[in-house]
Amino acid sequence: MGFNCGIVGLPNVGKSTLFNALTATATAQAANYPFCTIEPNVGRVAVPDPRLDKLVVIGKSQREVPTSLEFVDIAGLVRGASRGEGLGNQFLANIREVDAIIHVLRCFEDDDITHVEGGVDPVRDAEIIETELMLADLDSLEKRLPALEKRARNRDGEAMAQIEVMTPILTALREGRSARTAIPAGEEETVRRLQLMTSKPVLYVCNVDEDSAATGNAFSEKVKARAAAEGAAVVIVSAAIEAEVSQLENEERREFLEGLGLSDSGLDRVIAAGYKLLGLSTYFTVGPKEARAWTITVGTKAPQAAAVIHNDFERGFIACETIAFDDYVRYNGEAGAKEAGRLRVEGRDYVVQDGDVLLFRFNV
Repeated sequence: MGFNCGIVGLPNVGKSTLFNALTATATAQAANYPFCTIEPNVGRVAVPDPRLDKLVVIGKSQREVPTSLEFVDIAGLVRGASRGEGLGNQFLANIREVDAIIHVLRCFEDDDITHVEGGVDPVRDAEIIETELMLADLDSLEKRLPALEKRARNRDGEAMAQIEVMTPILTALREGRSARTAIPAGEEETVRRLQLMTSKPVLYVCNVDEDSAATGNAFSEKVKARAAAEGAAVVIVSAAIEAEVSQLENEERREFLEGLGLSDSGLDRVIAAGYKLLGLSTYFTVGPKEARAWTITVGTKAPQAAAVIHNDFERGFIACETIAFDDYVRYNGEAGAKEAGRLRVEGRDYVVQDGDVLLFRFNV
């Protein structure tokens, strides 16, 4: 099961620097000119989860396998991208493929780094990108509509249902609102298949200077106000600092961050926020060979959670032995939790909870 976040923004806001730090590689070229990233770069990163460290110790597991997220570094968009300006059409297509959008906004002054709009204004930059995405979505839907209307006149039920879903979204886009503000209740999956960019959840990442990494600055405060009005999340990072941090070992990393007044890295917060943005949850399996984290969507039932490990687990699902993470730690593992009556046997209708330690019973 793969989940990915596309990193978008205007040129020279720090997208590729952030991507490089996230993946601790140099696969994305960071340079002071637009369109330096010609193809989307993709990197998978481990999702930090201190719970897994504890499970490895308690379970005496030989290795630790965290869950992961995929990040896609998409080249800088510019004003007019929806009409093909810059390399807009190519990169808008890349955005359609991701599950969520991480919108990097420049929140620092630097005369040595060109700003394509002539000056730093993160709210304006956010509006430029959002407008281009809305225009592209509107164009996409309006091109589909005539064929659907023709089918609907012939009483095609599928076409009629699709028009019913699209109509409020079209209205919103024409009024300058994103698709995510007008998704009909219960039609999330239908809308997802439409691949509308403004239907995707958004996380704003404020790229600040080093001195503002711990507290933010006036620019990031403006972004927070915009995000609050939208119900979106915000993470403050200094991409330049994160690039340094990503090259350090654990102890050096901790000391470096503490020296800057930071308790954790901005990257950890971006990854965690991206995980939450996608509506994801984690369950664990623990054994002598490995302790492993598995990614599911919130609300997943036990058989479907088992399928993340192997499809046969779902097909032959019988039950799952379940221990809440806190109980697993409190009673020092499976034997102690079982003795304390904290191990439960759950069936097909059980909704897996974040942090559950599971052992699946199945028969194929």
